[in-house]
Amino acid sequence: AHNHPSGVAEPSAADRHITQRLKDALALIDVRVLDHIVVGDDIVSFAERGLL
Repeated sequence: AHNHPSGVAEPSAADRHITQRLKDALALIDVRVLDHIVVGDDIVSFAERGLL
């Protein structure tokens, strides 16, 4: 999870990219990413949006 100080919780291209890189790296040691949460004025879940 991380925050967007701007208040806009919409995941950026950089958020999507780093999430994929983390998933790939963690898969090497059999760790599964269950979600990535972005917090701003709202809360956005990658899992709920089907972005994982």
